[in-house]
Amino acid sequence: MLHERRIITMDDAASLADLFNERCVRTPDGLAYVQYLDGDWRQFTWLQTRDAVARWQSAMIADGLQPGDRIAIMCSNRWEWVVCDQAAQGLGLVTVPVYTNDRAENIDWILEDSGASMLLLESVAQWDALSALHGRLAGFRRILCLESGAGGPDNLATPSTWLKDETAPYCAQPGDPDSLATIVYTSGTTGRPKGVMLSHRNILFNIQAALQLFDVFEHDLMLSFLPLSHAFERTVGYYLPIATGTAVAYSRSIPQLAEDLVEVQPTIMISVPRIFERVYGRIMDKLAGESAARRFLFRAAVDIGWARFLYRQGRGRWRPSFLVHPLLDALVGRKVRARMGGRLRFTVCGGAALSPEVARLFIGLGIPVVQGYGLTETAPVIAANPLDNNDPESVGIALPGIEVRVGDNDELLTRSPSVMLGYWNNPEATRSVRDRDGWLHTGDKVSIKPSGHIRITGRIKDIIVLSNGEKVPPADMENAIALDELVDQVLVIGEGRPYLSALLVPNPEAFERVARELHLDPANEDTCCDENVRSLFIRHVQQRTAAFPGYAQVREVAVVKDPWTPDNGLATPTLKLRRHEILERYHDIAEKLYAGH
Repeated sequence: MLHERRIITMDDAASLADLFNERCVRTPDGLAYVQYLDGDWRQFTWLQTRDAVARWQSAMIADGLQPGDRIAIMCSNRWEWVVCDQAAQGLGLVTVPVYTNDRAENIDWILEDSGASMLLLESVAQWDALSALHGRLAGFRRILCLESGAGGPDNLATPSTWLKDETAPYCAQPGDPDSLATIVYTSGTTGRPKGVMLSHRNILFNIQAALQLFDVFEHDLMLSFLPLSHAFERTVGYYLPIATGTAVAYSRSIPQLAEDLVEVQPTIMISVPRIFERVYGRIMDKLAGESAARRFLFRAAVDIGWARFLYRQGRGRWRPSFLVHPLLDALVGRKVRARMGGRLRFTVCGGAALSPEVARLFIGLGIPVVQGYGLTETAPVIAANPLDNNDPESVGIALPGIEVRVGDNDELLTRSPSVMLGYWNNPEATRSVRDRDGWLHTGDKVSIKPSGHIRITGRIKDIIVLSNGEKVPPADMENAIALDELVDQVLVIGEGRPYLSALLVPNPEAFERVARELHLDPANEDTCCDENVRSLFIRHVQQRTAAFPGYAQVREVAVVKDPWTPDNGLATPTLKLRRHEILERYHDIAEKLYAGH
């Protein structure tokens, strides 16, 4: 619910700049951001942040930037990302986030399509990676690199040479809630990225709606590690904390996330399923090597913890086994929670569907995981599971003020003040997803329970049609297979074929163990093709998919060694698989799975 004395609402702020300024006025000395610098965690107050924003604004004005100009931010999550964004918002500029791990051709397209006038880079390595673009970037009003040592055109600078006015006044132009605040390019699993135009109203309404389902306080601490280029992290993990006065700590990197969780001890975390799936996989892999007694205790802790969750949700009965929960929690749950900082009140998971089995484990061990759902085009949250009405098999209920309904082909349609202004420079694409009545066509197939909980059943474009006419949504199958300790990534295929097959990337640690057990060299490329390895993976896949209909069973698999990442173009910067590119890359391997049929 809204807390009048704490939360800044749309009645108080008509723009994102108003939101930030109002927060700095209300709690100037409050903790705003925490960042790891020079071997230690450094803290910034709201007033310190606004003073820095003012200096950046002075430099932007000196560069001749005008309201409506676009500023591209290609930077990992850090305090300077916020400073640059807020400086731009206060001057009426439009920010264009760019993924640091995106492909060079996508970055080139975004910079050209958006017509950016300024580019913020984090490192010399990023500048060097854009060497093919140096000639065109020389025409920008400003290129700012946070790290010194980059050589280039005259418009390339570092903060130490660019920032001059230490006493500049902060500027927040009169807010127009319907003006363009940002252009967020969808990472897109197919085709060119499209620039989603979001207004101040789009984002502010989404924040206010979310805060009617979740209590977030000044004394909370968020840990931010999802890219701020991702609309989910930007709205929920950056702008929403400004409305509530909540401090945000920026993780050093995904590889250091486990260490940062312990050091920062956050109370709230925004995540994606991939992070939980990786932790789940490590837990399961370690559990496989434990004694039978330890495995029994672990499973009992999860089972009883899950039953207690259902009881507290009003969907289960009280059980005598609850009496031993404190002991099991001390032996198992508390230790797992300690690895995640020990203070998590809840974590919101979005970006893709989280397997109920994974959610069950974490919830059973006392880590409240709630799923949310949305699109960049809806700024972004459409639905979420409240803590007291949490159905892990769903992505939650529609936020207050957001309309949803099921259209043709079970497609989810949504309408609200959070729906985008449209696609930048692409009115045809806008018309293809938003009808005359304002309903946005999400492209997601859903079912909605009587309780209002929404369950995603697949993407309309991803439906596989077998040669016998049977239609198979691959998402649920891929989620089930990905839970196996041997599997790191999976793509189910079979369009126009007589049966389903799967391309698999193995879990490196588990694959090494299996290879040695089979007396094979895990480093040898041919090991993936070994018949004993393939047979083992088929058994594991078929066990994971045994509950699916007969026509939806996977009959063949191919194990490929190299992971699918943004760097090799087989995954988006948000780690969604690019189906078309993967199928093209492994065309010959896929064809062999159907040889003779």
